Amino acid sequence: MTAPLNAVVTGSTSGIGLGIATAFAENGMNVMLNGFGDADEIEGIRAGLEQQHSVKVRYSGADMTKPEEIRAMMAQAEDAFGQVDVLVNNAGIQHVVKIEDFPEEKFDAIIAINMVSAFHTTKAVIGGMKDRGFGRLINIASAHGLVASPFKSAYVMAKHGIVGFTKVAAMEGAEFGVTANAICPGYVKTPLVENQIADTAKERGITEEEVVRDVMLGEQPTKEFVTVEQLGALAVFLCSEAAASITGTALPVDGGWVAH
Repeated sequence: MTAPLNAVVTGSTSGIGLGIATAFAENGMNVMLNGFGDADEIEGIRAGLEQQHSVKVRYSGADMTKPEEIRAMMAQAEDAFGQVDVLVNNAGIQHVVKIEDFPEEKFDAIIAINMVSAFHTTKAVIGGMKDRGFGRLINIASAHGLVASPFKSAYVMAKHGIVGFTKVAAMEGAEFGVTANAICPGYVKTPLVENQIADTAKERGITEEEVVRDVMLGEQPTKEFVTVEQLGALAVFLCSEAAASITGTALPVDGGWVAH
């Protein structure tokens, strides 16, 4: 019997990360959750996944702006599972405002959480993956890792950086059975996106309904939000043997946005 894969998914107490962690657990993978939120709610999520799918699910509240906490989380995962086979870098925050008004501390936090944290997590596990001849690195970028939008300078910079980092990791892991890919979602109705709607409406001087229709879904020819279930299914596929030759890619899941 093949041993289950062991995964760390950052930013996985809600939204895309939780969708991917859930898909992993449904497919028999052990999972380390990470993120902020109500402690009782997070424990309910953790215990529910563990009991429902008969897998190990652990939780770390590591702050993705703090390298020492990131390293401790990765060590915690290795202690719990024996090794980390799959890493999903998903943690992210957003702030929407024009460049000249962008708070520097907010800019720095977005770069640290959305981009730099992926370096620290990857550094902690890629050597072991190479030694064992198997690993899956999955970075959740964005359509904004491929194209830009106004008022999102830090986010677009971070997501373009993640796509570039993915390519480097893919090249370094290619001879060792380690793949690295970036998933580039369009708009997904997560708490992160819902929190942007009011800010974008204020910045553009339009209604929140117009933000959803014209700014968000206006870019997606399907006129539909991407779902977390779709992203979870893609992440599961990228962990499979069928995806062994898919590496160094930036895979849009964006309803046709970047086809413009």
